[in-house]
Amino acid sequence: MARIPESFIQDLLNRVDVVDVVERYLPLKKAGQNYSACCPFHKEKSPSFTVSPTKQFYHCFGCGAHGSAVNFVMEYEGLSFPEAVRKLAESVGLQVPQEAAAIEPKGEPGIYDVLKTASDYYRQQLKSAPQAIAYLKGRGLDGKTAAHFGLGYAPAGQALKQVFEDYDWNKLLADAGLIGEDEENHRRYDRFRDRVMFPILNQRGSVIGFGGRVMGDAKPKYLNSPETPVFEKGRELYGLTQARAAIRANGRVLVVEGYMDVVMLAQHGVEYAVATLGTACTPHHVQKLLKLADEVVFCFDGDKAGRNAAWRALENSLEYLVDGKRLAFLFLPEEHDPDSYVQEFGRERFEEVVTQDAVPLAQFLLRELSAQVELDTEEGRAKLVHLAKPLLAKVHAPAYALMVKKRLAQLCQLELSELEPILSTGQGGSGGAQQQQHDHHYPPQSGYAPMPQDEGWQPVQSYENAGDAPQYGGGQPRFKRRQDGAWKGKRKGSKWRNDDDERPFLPPRVQPDMVQGLLQLVLYEPALATGVEPVWLGWPDNGDDLLLDVLKSARQHGARMNSSQLLELWRESEHYTRLAGLAAKGTEKFDRWPPEERQSEFVNSLAAAGQSLVRAATLNRKAELEHRQAHGGLSDAERQEYMMLLIQSRSSAN
Repeated sequence: MARIPESFIQDLLNRVDVVDVVERYLPLKKAGQNYSACCPFHKEKSPSFTVSPTKQFYHCFGCGAHGSAVNFVMEYEGLSFPEAVRKLAESVGLQVPQEAAAIEPKGEPGIYDVLKTASDYYRQQLKSAPQAIAYLKGRGLDGKTAAHFGLGYAPAGQALKQVFEDYDWNKLLADAGLIGEDEENHRRYDRFRDRVMFPILNQRGSVIGFGGRVMGDAKPKYLNSPETPVFEKGRELYGLTQARAAIRANGRVLVVEGYMDVVMLAQHGVEYAVATLGTACTPHHVQKLLKLADEVVFCFDGDKAGRNAAWRALENSLEYLVDGKRLAFLFLPEEHDPDSYVQEFGRERFEEVVTQDAVPLAQFLLRELSAQVELDTEEGRAKLVHLAKPLLAKVHAPAYALMVKKRLAQLCQLELSELEPILSTGQGGSGGAQQQQHDHHYPPQSGYAPMPQDEGWQPVQSYENAGDAPQYGGGQPRFKRRQDGAWKGKRKGSKWRNDDDERPFLPPRVQPDMVQGLLQLVLYEPALATGVEPVWLGWPDNGDDLLLDVLKSARQHGARMNSSQLLELWRESEHYTRLAGLAAKGTEKFDRWPPEERQSEFVNSLAAAGQSLVRAATLNRKAELEHRQAHGGLSDAERQEYMMLLIQSRSSAN
């Protein structure tokens, strides 16, 4: 895969000044050593957006936007990473070179290349597919809009065989979700056949998946790419790349359910719409949307399925509500979706409905809960408090929570001072808070059935909130369950009696907050790693290679690399989002610390991490030797080692 060499990106960041780049788009004012302005990525009245000429990054203390000059151009203009690099390179008279990716064996194209090749093929096929062209025209779509969103057509049969000569054995085609395989006949087939194709892009503008729409009555009506190494439905939104600039300009993002809704709204001038990818709106979606805009409007059909989807979006939004942000729900008439509504009534009428008819989240929440009770009875009002309690417990925005509680108190004919103690007590009651949350949903009289619960569902891990992310590298459980349901493990003063394959040996671990603190600090000031001995080279293996990789890179490059350049080394890595989030949190934490305090914190953190790892490794080895003693005995050397470990563990405990 042709890519921009890392050395060129580092050279480019050395040549451009983030202050000059940002000043091309908005005025900056000198504020001490830095420059400030009102953030261009969210609405605010007083400046919280800072640009650091020494660190060569920008950071908003309001919305958390953070990055280098490249990131700023990407976010402000809605460009892909290569496009932003080329734009900056042109501004300083550089020509962007290309190189083949060294990580892909035998010159075999990567998943992104395979997906792009398929996308280009589908677009080309649309030009010679009269039935697909007639279908799109019949839906009211024009050629300009189709080209803007890269729409295409997947022919019937094994059409991709015309593009990929190694169709029958290329593993990447399966990894990219483009083909399936008949297990009985061991015969491959195109996943998308005789469908209009909607390419799904990531924030860099690369194709990561597809949505395919049938033109007749076949099922399923929409077919999405499966989960792949580059595509996760719960983390991506259709049309976000194309809508980013309009979202920023309007301060609003509209969340709809269908690809055609996004495309048709954009054609009529409503360009700030995005769609979920055949799944409910997830917590990760909510976090991403609230960072993009001050107002998020969920636009759903007015039928049972639409209201169920709205309630799921509400539940997933409560924890991430922020004072000053607005979330609302718009329900169109049952005979309309956004596509048909905007075509029949036009842009002005549609945006008027969005502005005037969207129901604020708090109002929607209390309205739906109130529909399940009889408010004219004491029992009904008590049940309303019971239903609302676990939901309000998830709201962390103080002003917003207070407003909702005041409105709930009015509905229940209580004073706020009477309601507060009830809401602040433990989440007891029948079934507990979690059960309450799943039981309430929608009443029979409201005309739609409760949303079925997915028993195996777990929230998508968000790396954008990287400061709270778990330790990189994971680990094994400390205990294992026996067949009788009891737990096996090592109790104080006992010997291991489990079989070898049941007794878990854990890698020594550093506490997650210690890992995060070190990463935040070294990402903020890479030069810190050059002024101390590289003690991390002698640390026992703890399964956290990311921390060691960052420390080693900072040690190697920190003297000539700023924070943005160090972070850029992970641009193509799956860990980039987490590291970017940690860098942002590090800025907020360490920006006001004097240099000597940061140096002292770094030294102390390294020492604490080393001690923690050594202690963990000692205890783990000691447990292993105890296990061997209980299952056959120790050699003389092992007994001597055990005694030394015992002394060490007692010494460290004291």
